[in-house]
Amino acid sequence: MTNDFHIEQLLELALKSGAEAAEVFQSRSHSRPVSFEANRLKQLDSVESEGVALRVWTAGRPGLAVAYGAVDFQALVDRAIAISQLNPPEEIELNDSRVEVYPDTGSAVEIDRLIEWGKTAIALLQDAYPEIICHAEWEYDVESTRLINSRGLDCSHTDTTLSCYVETEWIRGDDFLAVSDGQTRRTALDPHHLAQQILQRLDWAKENVPPPIGRVPILFTAKAADLLWGTVQAALNGKQAIERASPWSDRLGERVVSPRLTLSQHPNKGPYSCPFDDEGTPTRPTVFVREGILQLFYTDLAIGRRLGSGTTGNGFRPGLDSYPSPGAYNFIVQPGDGTLEEAIALLDKGSIVDEILGHGSGISGEFSINVALGYAVENGEVTGRIKDTMVSGNVYTALKEVAHLAGDAEWNGSCYTPSAIVEGLSVTGRC
Repeated sequence: MTNDFHIEQLLELALKSGAEAAEVFQSRSHSRPVSFEANRLKQLDSVESEGVALRVWTAGRPGLAVAYGAVDFQALVDRAIAISQLNPPEEIELNDSRVEVYPDTGSAVEIDRLIEWGKTAIALLQDAYPEIICHAEWEYDVESTRLINSRGLDCSHTDTTLSCYVETEWIRGDDFLAVSDGQTRRTALDPHHLAQQILQRLDWAKENVPPPIGRVPILFTAKAADLLWGTVQAALNGKQAIERASPWSDRLGERVVSPRLTLSQHPNKGPYSCPFDDEGTPTRPTVFVREGILQLFYTDLAIGRRLGSGTTGNGFRPGLDSYPSPGAYNFIVQPGDGTLEEAIALLDKGSIVDEILGHGSGISGEFSINVALGYAVENGEVTGRIKDTMVSGNVYTALKEVAHLAGDAEWNGSCYTPSAIVEGLSVTGRC
């Protein structure tokens, strides 16, 4: 494994080799997953990885080279400089001198605790449904990041996150049912709460019933609501706004979604911490949409300069081998009130979407998705599971017709979202 002193040498070597400016981004990770298969403990793993990305500018031309594990510094520098000769000139986007070593967040847990949590969840599920088969993974993950550049920037941070995922399989004759759920948390996982959520879905799925057809209210649970918020995050991307790909490009200060919606990001809430972005800009709490009105787009250094708004601290690398670009993190949908059950009670006739097959709509907003796990609701009560069902419509239209936001918000990855009831979508299926 390279050490911190070595990446300082790499930066110095890049400058001595002809780069007029340079930065080194180092990422390290260590994870300890515990896997269960067919109701039994299967495997304990320990996975470590390290990567280094060198970005240089020569004659204003950017070049990027990446290495994993052991690094030949001169070869990495030569590759980055060679790549820079193939690119057109662009403005050098680097943060100025600052040294920050941020406090570590989160804490690792013993492997025995992960095993105990996994066994507890499976036992609770099997006590209620002995015939189901459970697969699961419980793990903690430690991510360390350090960024230095030729202007004197040097910032680093270590983040520890706990996560789990449990899937149940229930075979009833020719009918196959899969129900899954997970958690991502900072300090401790809760196998009892996770098992209860899955048991509730299994209870709802005891009977298969026809789906309600036509334009009916749809309740997206917290884990299915990504279909909506993925599109919103794309529309809030400053790069999309500049390229006129976002339907909200000229809508700053205008109402773009239901006044029930306030959308923000927070660097320190939830299971992930992000004190600085991948360009070294300090992150901060930011509101993008307040009560339905568009406040601003998220940006990196380059897009912020072009928009005239400055960076919002959202310059992230989609992968180590990518240049920074605007990306969302710790995206928060402000919850409403009440439980999931109270939200269901608001539906005279409608559907619950809990899991979907395939991807969402992208920035266009148009989608047609298969419901992997869904339920019918009549007179405020779940009547059973719906199969062979599709939901279609436009995300932007649906978000103008948000009928209710529940108070049951959960972290789904790095998105904190409650269940939401929306109008304006169509349901088709086999009656």
